[in-house]
Amino acid sequence: MRKIIFAINITADGYCDHRDGIADGELHDFFTKLLSTTGLILYGRITYQLMVPYWPDIAKNSSETGSAKEFALVFDSLDKVVFSTTLTHVEGTNTRIVRSNLAQEALTLKQQPGKDIAAGSLSIASQLSDLGLIDEYHFVVHPFIAGKGPRLFDTVKPQERLRLDFINLKTFQSGVVALHYKKHT
Repeated sequence: MRKIIFAINITADGYCDHRDGIADGELHDFFTKLLSTTGLILYGRITYQLMVPYWPDIAKNSSETGSAKEFALVFDSLDKVVFSTTLTHVEGTNTRIVRSNLAQEALTLKQQPGKDIAAGSLSIASQLSDLGLIDEYHFVVHPFIAGKGPRLFDTVKPQERLRLDFINLKTFQSGVVALHYKKHT
């Protein structure tokens, strides 16, 4: 069975705003490597629209080089599922909109053959975590105090406490620390 993996950039004070953090080559390399183990990304509408068309445009054009370009190429190659009741169309042939039950769709996708699945937005990850469907977590903590922005579980409060088992950590030259956990069994 495929695993659902959630990775998120987060500030030292717990905010998950994409504008606060260090977007350097080492960070892009980390997420490129992580995404290369997956075959599919699950998104909510808001995060999908933050990522697309930005990264696919970089993949198709030469506006970036090095690690950002590599990330864009891997990102663009992945299948994407966008959970939305309001979105009317998506870009690219490898993206589809799902309007049905998130839990049922996630369970169905987990049972299909292929690479692991990435949960790519706070709203989707919060819901999947509350349902016990996320298998691994990567919290990429940036040395910033943002003081504002969305937080994990802002929209969906966990029904129960979730215990995680530590797998490892990676420290970046910038001071960013990536913490890797799996769901406690």
